[in-house]
Amino acid sequence: MKYCSNCGSPDLTHQVPKGDNRPRIVCGNCAEIHYRNPKIVAGCLPVWEDKVLLCRRAIEPRAGYWNVPAGFLELGETVEEGAIREVWEEAEARVGPLSLHTVFTFTNYYHVYIQFIGELMDGQFGVGEESLESRLFGESEIPWDEIAFESSRFALRRYFEDKERGVMQVHIGSV
Repeated sequence: MKYCSNCGSPDLTHQVPKGDNRPRIVCGNCAEIHYRNPKIVAGCLPVWEDKVLLCRRAIEPRAGYWNVPAGFLELGETVEEGAIREVWEEAEARVGPLSLHTVFTFTNYYHVYIQFIGELMDGQFGVGEESLESRLFGESEIPWDEIAFESSRFALRRYFEDKERGVMQVHIGSV
């Protein structure tokens, strides 16, 4: 950050504000405290019978790699609405009902992934603007070396482990 987003001043310093316990960016002109907090990524693993729906990314980062449909939460959206929207945008598919599956934190990138599992309605899907292709995969067919993000690998592995045990639960992970 080079300028205060409140007043436009370049007079920014890193300091621990009164009543806080962490260094923040503080404007020396207007005293605005600028907090940097993680961004929420909402996603959903669509399932149909014994398979999961993945999308090959058409956009960076990791264009050409497979991913669980997910993206940044928009203002005014619930996490569930964001996950449903992302499945539509990436796979032109409808899912429901949703159940919480994983919460995955990327501490170095300041992202928190909240991913759900949702039944693929009528088994129908397509290819959205952000995808090169969409495809249903059984566990043995998943291209593990071509999965875009660790959060997707984590969600997929936990899904198939839960399925094998016959008990779905919420998993928490980080990197």
